[in-house]
Amino acid sequence: MQLFLKETGFRMAFPYGNLEVSGNEDYGFRPYELMIASIAGCSASVFRKELDRKNIEYDDISVTIEYKRNPEQANRIEKIELQYIVKGPHLDDEKLYNNLDIAHKNCSMIRSVEDSIEIQHTLESIEITR
Repeated sequence: MQLFLKETGFRMAFPYGNLEVSGNEDYGFRPYELMIASIAGCSASVFRKELDRKNIEYDDISVTIEYKRNPEQANRIEKIELQYIVKGPHLDDEKLYNNLDIAHKNCSMIRSVEDSIEIQHTLESIEITR
């Protein structure tokens, strides 16, 4: 991974494309957005893998993210709330919650920041008949 200085921020080059990073949202992703997206994306990916591994059928997973930053402490991220919405047939909320708990325990991004950012998760299941 390599970071390149630009007038309006930085560019990170990856084999699959460039990522523009800037403190100004007009010129790229803001660093805190990337951190929140990394935490949400990692936990959702691990959750999906857990559901697939246990052959739990679902049609769709989405995550709504809310966060709190502290302007008195350099706008540090203090709290992230992840609301998972799972759509599918014959969903068992207890199994979904158990797998979500497992996912959060195995998400490297959550584990990396768990002592400095409060991370909470909730789950809503929407039954879809086919």
